[in-house]
Amino acid sequence: MMAGSFLRAALLRSVVFVICATMLAPILIVMIVSFSGDGYLKFPPQTFSDQWYLRFLTNARWVGSLWNSLLIALMSCVVATAMGFLAAYAMVRGAFSMRKAVMALLLMPLIVPHVVTAIAIYFMSARFNLIGFKPWIALAHAVVALPVVLIILQSALKAVDPNLERAAMIFGCGRAGVFRRVILPLVTPSVVSALLFSFLISFDELVISLFLAGIRSETLPVRIWNSLMLEVEPTIAAVSTLLIAATCLALVIEWGMRRYQEHRFGAKA
Repeated sequence: MMAGSFLRAALLRSVVFVICATMLAPILIVMIVSFSGDGYLKFPPQTFSDQWYLRFLTNARWVGSLWNSLLIALMSCVVATAMGFLAAYAMVRGAFSMRKAVMALLLMPLIVPHVVTAIAIYFMSARFNLIGFKPWIALAHAVVALPVVLIILQSALKAVDPNLERAAMIFGCGRAGVFRRVILPLVTPSVVSALLFSFLISFDELVISLFLAGIRSETLPVRIWNSLMLEVEPTIAAVSTLLIAATCLALVIEWGMRRYQEHRFGAKA
């Protein structure tokens, strides 16, 4: 009996290890290739160098696309988080008809393929001459990030006891004060998570950016795509490695915020 349990546990660990190795192998290969000293993509590289990182940081077009992505992602995450917070609060605390239908409508961007969304937004953008307009691109990115923000914040708000809000209002706190002094401190880690995830969704968005960016607002994913179409150089691997590092940093920040909040409220309890 114990031998059978041991074999099952060993088999499960082996399967998990194989799955994790399969998922991580492409990332490790890209990271190794990014330090290649060769003039083209090759694995394993014959020599090692940081020349492709230097080329990325000194190339005006690459740096410009990076700044475009950062600016658009910052605007998008702020809009998506603000809209998602209000929508999540309405879904959790509201008691109105058609709530399920509204929720399904808000989650629609998760179901509809991004290329369909991109085509629809493109025709509207072309009519009003909005191609390449960064705030408009950020708004389009916020549309696809909104469902993720809504799910994160709705889960967090469900954990907030409504009696705390009622008690605050009984003691003279207005609706704005309840938001600022009761709700926001309790859901701050989730708000930070929503900001980070919506930022990453916008920063990594390719399909919508391909339709809306144009030449003047080329984002980093679009620049990578164009580079792949025209010339395959190790700079792409260097940029991809930096994107992976940025994603890992965002996840570490999110994890740290949650641990800090748990320690803070745990200590008070």
